[in-house]
Amino acid sequence: MSTSAIGPGFLTQTATFTNKLGAAFAFAILCSILIDIAVQLNVWRVIGISGQRAQELGNSVIPGLGWLLSILIGIGSVVFNIGNIAGGGLGLNAVFGLDPKVGGLITALIAIAGFLIKRLGAALDKLVVLLGALMILLTVFIAVRSHPPVTEALRNTFYPDTIDLIVITTLVGGTVGGYITYAGAHRMLESGQTGPEHATTVSRSSVSGIIITGVMRAVLFLAVLGVVAGGVNLSDASNPAGKAFEVAAGTIGLRIFGVVLFCAALSSVIGCSYTSASFLIPHRPEYATRQNYVTIIFILLSGMFFLVMGQAPAKLLVFAGAFNGLVLLIGFTLILYIAAFRSKDILQGYRYPRWLIILGIAAVIVCWFLAWRSFDGVFALLK
Repeated sequence: MSTSAIGPGFLTQTATFTNKLGAAFAFAILCSILIDIAVQLNVWRVIGISGQRAQELGNSVIPGLGWLLSILIGIGSVVFNIGNIAGGGLGLNAVFGLDPKVGGLITALIAIAGFLIKRLGAALDKLVVLLGALMILLTVFIAVRSHPPVTEALRNTFYPDTIDLIVITTLVGGTVGGYITYAGAHRMLESGQTGPEHATTVSRSSVSGIIITGVMRAVLFLAVLGVVAGGVNLSDASNPAGKAFEVAAGTIGLRIFGVVLFCAALSSVIGCSYTSASFLIPHRPEYATRQNYVTIIFILLSGMFFLVMGQAPAKLLVFAGAFNGLVLLIGFTLILYIAAFRSKDILQGYRYPRWLIILGIAAVIVCWFLAWRSFDGVFALLK
């Protein structure tokens, strides 16, 4: 879940909004992390206990609701995956000087190999964990080099100079919106850790994933903040995050950004493609091979779109995150309904914690409020 969230769109959003809000962006990060925890605690628990994927849950409540959710998630997934493949190409370009289209093709082929070759596929989970750790360590190095105003960032975490609701909606959408909401939970189903007896393990895993994402967001924010606070304007840069890394550490910084971007892109291609395919294939052991083929087709289609377009514009990646924030509301409202009213049949008679339902209701109210207040602004991001 965490490595699926930390993709090229994640890097672009963080750099773009840090440049826009400065230290006040820290408050948006805090809000998004709190909402993310409330969302994932409920999503993972309901899916884990029921043993069903999100679209199956949706169809069991209202016939067709699961397929509507699949379509909406698919829209955001295609945009993000084009951006993921483009990001892999730009990352390899920054490190080795490869043509971005060639680098994007290599990124897609590596991801496809993971789903084609059984032995390599078994190592995918370990691979994305290593990629995530590498991204954080390299970004910490840049954060130290950029000398961010940490005291000001801490103050703005709780007493922000500016509050931007569209930014918060976009961050939530970029970390637990769209396909990312279900990436870890759907993967967990394949591990066999389902049913009421695994509720504690499931909850612990969901919070761990959000904390990892939050740490990466905070470290990247500090790295970019140091550059912005030094007087550099990233608004005109075609790649805001890459520009920040280069300013902070010169040519080495640009190379480091290339590695971070490639790691983020590859892990997100894997997570995005796998989760999107899981919305189209029933959760049955006999369908595992079919799901792999659908995943590969999704990567191929995304790669073809990338080769035609040449890139995924920064504005499109930011919009996809904001759009996913709106899509999140449908799936999360469904999850809370099942937790509150369908525990006897769908959740196998599990006694769902009341405090968790209250926490989820608070989060969904905030999300609906954010969506209402920022609806027009989300689509204005494309202008």
